[in-house]
Amino acid sequence: MFMKYDCYFFDDPPGQISWHRIESISLVEVVTGAAPRLETSVKACWSEEALFIRFMCEDDHTVATMTNRDDPLFLEDVVEVFLDLTGTGEMYYEFEVSPRNVVFDAMIKNDLQGHIDVDTSWDANGLETTVRLESNGRRTYEMKIPFTDIGQPPSDGIEWRWNAFRIDDDPQGNRHYWAWSPTGAVQFHLPRKFGILVFHR
Repeated sequence: MFMKYDCYFFDDPPGQISWHRIESISLVEVVTGAAPRLETSVKACWSEEALFIRFMCEDDHTVATMTNRDDPLFLEDVVEVFLDLTGTGEMYYEFEVSPRNVVFDAMIKNDLQGHIDVDTSWDANGLETTVRLESNGRRTYEMKIPFTDIGQPPSDGIEWRWNAFRIDDDPQGNRHYWAWSPTGAVQFHLPRKFGILVFHR
């Protein structure tokens, strides 16, 4: 049974999403599904033009030195979203944002036999991201992913496969890997473990 998240349409003015009305989901330890060291919650909604995703992260230590688009952000602190529009697991999109608001975006081809081709030459040209350090020490990440960059807009009832992840270093230098839908391994590129994003109009 796949995990599901109901993603609702909104008609708020641009930049004024009523995030408090949108259901949140929590990330867990990627292998076991146990409670993580720090809390991470994720929300998503959509409009006619884009998918909006927000991460809200407890954070007591930050590792973020990279400055260029498509640098290997996954080697430091990062939040990530994978989107599989067809549900086959053979082609999907990966979006990462670092605490410094540096972006990694790629088109992934996966033969489902262990070979993964990460095409970083592909860019989501309309992608917009923000990162804010809140007064309570939490960090908020937001992504706006235009449908024109990844295909046709969804319609009511359409289902995509997806997953949300976070990688975080603790003050002792230990790496932690968290996911919405656990993969059972320290490996995010397991599309058979992705959950389902259900679009509602």
